[in-house]
Amino acid sequence: MRPLNFLALLTFSITCTSSVFSAAALAAPAHAAAHGHAPAHKNNAPAASNTANARTPCARLTARLQSVTPAMCQNSQLVQSGARSRQGFPILTRQQASTSKKDSVRVLLIGGIHGDELSASSAVFQWMQWLPPADSSPLHWNIVPVLNPDGMLAAKPRRVNANGVDLNRNFPTPRWNVEAQRYWVSKTGRDPRRFPGSSPLSEPESRWLSEEIKRFKPQLIISVHAPFGVLDFDGPVDPPVRFGALRLAPIGVYPGSLGAYSGNQVPVLTIELPSAGRLPDQAEMRRIWQDMLKWIEQNIPSSNQVAMASARPNAH
Repeated sequence: MRPLNFLALLTFSITCTSSVFSAAALAAPAHAAAHGHAPAHKNNAPAASNTANARTPCARLTARLQSVTPAMCQNSQLVQSGARSRQGFPILTRQQASTSKKDSVRVLLIGGIHGDELSASSAVFQWMQWLPPADSSPLHWNIVPVLNPDGMLAAKPRRVNANGVDLNRNFPTPRWNVEAQRYWVSKTGRDPRRFPGSSPLSEPESRWLSEEIKRFKPQLIISVHAPFGVLDFDGPVDPPVRFGALRLAPIGVYPGSLGAYSGNQVPVLTIELPSAGRLPDQAEMRRIWQDMLKWIEQNIPSSNQVAMASARPNAH
């Protein structure tokens, strides 16, 4: 693959004169409830409620995420996916296809699977501000900054969704019906923060993500978490060694996890930030982002490249 000038692209910061994510387009009844080492949350954020809330999704999310300003959220070009959380909050996405490269690598970037890992969603919002424009980007992005809005917007942010299910244990991995429950009982002591659910994909959030993976067909899935401060990886390509100060340190395979579910076919890169409540400083956030883009360029083939490699003699 011909090297691309990612450093030049990284200097571009998107500014929008009008936002796809307007109040008129996104205001909907919700039945759910960055600079330096900025806190990723706000203590005075309103709790989720079962009454209709006239505030836009951006207003509600930025009331909880200290590092994300309303303008940053509005300028992120997010739209409603059509899916909603257990309590009715819209699952928001941003799609940006490359117009400069026909056979672009498709990347699914996810934050906020666990509602109490506020820095994970804040990081995704920050990186969205640094996306190069479509006409100079080699990647096709599908970005989901907050997969578990009910957990994030609870009176006290919590790992699980509104149904008390750990979404990252709810994916249909092999032998889920036996192994997920057994692991929850024997390894976690029935920890309610890690309850895998009564059946795989029992939750609207995990069910939507599974369907979105099938629809989008990514060549890479990036899931942002906290607070272990490492990189984890599942997949058939060479893993990254280091993004910024984060080094590769596998943290295990868990029944029902996204990595165990998709990693055998689609590489799943887990970025574990060092704190759930505070983002790294801006310089470190840029180093992580820059190193991530370089690694994608050097290691993740597009669908056409995979097909060509498979068609070569002795490819298998």
